[in-house]
Amino acid sequence: MKKREELDKFRELGEDELRAEAARLRESLFRLNFKLALGEVDAVKRIRQEKKSLARLQTLARQRPESE
Repeated sequence: MKKREELDKFRELGEDELRAEAARLRESLFRLNFKLALGEVDAVKRIRQEKKSLARLQTLARQRPESE
């Protein structure tokens, strides 16, 4: 997915959906790091992509005004 499309998708999500997506990305990163430790070569590119996606998601969540 292109960066712009990903950002648009994240912007449309609600607070709960953002948290769920962040949790999914963290779980995915954990599994990819495990695969990397086992020696799967293709995991490196996916790890980089997942880290960037998680950072974008966290940045968007931080930029939103806090609802009380």
